[in-house]
Amino acid sequence: MKHKHTKILFVIFVNLILLSGCSPIAEKNLIEEIAPVTFWSIQKGEDEKYRMSTLIPPLVKEHKRLLTVQVDLLKEGMKGFNLKYYRELKVGQLRMLLISEEIAKEGINPLIDTILTDPDISKRLYLAVVRGNFDEYINNQLKMQEDLDYYLYRMFKHYENQGKLTIINLHQFMKTLHSPAHSPVVPVFEASDENFQYLGTGIFSNDKLIETTNNMEEQIYQLIGNDHFLKYFAIRDLSIVLGHVKANSQLNIDKSYSELNLNVQLNGRLDEIARKHNILTSDELSRFESEIESYLEKQTTQFIKKLQENKVDPLQFRKYTLKPFSKPLDEKEWLNRWELMKLKVDYDLKIQPLTDIKN
Repeated sequence: MKHKHTKILFVIFVNLILLSGCSPIAEKNLIEEIAPVTFWSIQKGEDEKYRMSTLIPPLVKEHKRLLTVQVDLLKEGMKGFNLKYYRELKVGQLRMLLISEEIAKEGINPLIDTILTDPDISKRLYLAVVRGNFDEYINNQLKMQEDLDYYLYRMFKHYENQGKLTIINLHQFMKTLHSPAHSPVVPVFEASDENFQYLGTGIFSNDKLIETTNNMEEQIYQLIGNDHFLKYFAIRDLSIVLGHVKANSQLNIDKSYSELNLNVQLNGRLDEIARKHNILTSDELSRFESEIESYLEKQTTQFIKKLQENKVDPLQFRKYTLKPFSKPLDEKEWLNRWELMKLKVDYDLKIQPLTDIKN
């Protein structure tokens, strides 16, 4: 019986050791000796190297500053940060990975693979592509706003799942990257001395950025690709702004995969209109609605054709080819058919006017 109790105590002791951590080397992580990392900015450096940057997030009262290193590998960058700062930097709180547009066009798989293999880094960190010099923006804005890294994180957090901006985390990107029915997307921002401005949705072919939506394409993408509404939908060419716009899209692909029919029911209100438009009667409003419908049909068709030319499918049209009791098209066959598919886009617009109109 005594021998049995000894065995039980030994098993409990071993389990306690395993639960306390599987690393053979004990780490001393005193709170005054470590600092969490909020973001990594990765840009092109000299001699084919990466230029990695991060803000020192102090846990004591001190001014923030930007740390920058030139490295060949991400983990080398982490080591370089720690050699330049008196407290150990930890990546457990890494929340944003900001990649330069130049690197994104070449492919981001090497960066993503490194992060995925690190158990300390969350898969929920936000991904973004940056056009311009992000380091210059940070250095300039730190003079006015020391908590800039937290401000940027809260911005991503605020717009997540709202459908106003494209906000993507690492988990979502990897899910779409390995999905045969979806092209990955990432938000694209432009950095200057004074601004960090959202440009649009960056569309990827595998791990390479190939296209960024312009203003009209972005609004169309958000309407068709999301179940959310747009608070404002500006149509500059017609000098109008629609408000609280909600879209109900119905899509059909014929059995031969040769034609795509997209019907979009659009509901909203007329929030602003240029003075040259004079909508006083129901007939005039109907003509104006038809003009808007024709414009949106043309713009949407051009946008989808651009996707076809680039052989990408961020709107997941391929999923409409899946039928019960039939074998789905493989990726290569779908892309070949998708490139040649004829388009028919039809909008049905119902808008509320600014004022009461006459019949």
